[in-house]
Amino acid sequence: MARPAASRIRQNIVEILYFAKSGYGYELFKTYIELYPKTTMRSIYYHLNKGLQTGEFRIDKITKAKGEYSWGSEAEKKIYALGEKAAPKIDKKARDYFSKKKIKQAT
Repeated sequence: MARPAASRIRQNIVEILYFAKSGYGYELFKTYIELYPKTTMRSIYYHLNKGLQTGEFRIDKITKAKGEYSWGSEAEKKIYALGEKAAPKIDKKARDYFSKKKIKQAT
């Protein structure tokens, strides 16, 4: 039996990206765990990759960041945005979260 095509986690990421416009994996994970039931970072990255395949997400750009990482001196950040097949439902939780965030940034 195959997995269903739709995913609650992936839909929640769509909702986040609808309001955030773009974001990289760890940033999306941090926002996700503030808004929705706890999940793992691994699961977020799985659904980002799956969403690339289904057209729900696209890579907006790839940036390189210098630093001291366990794997070397440079990290690659993939910035994700909504793809053509994304269908945001305008989730109230996400809308309220981002409107409060904008108010905090303005003050």
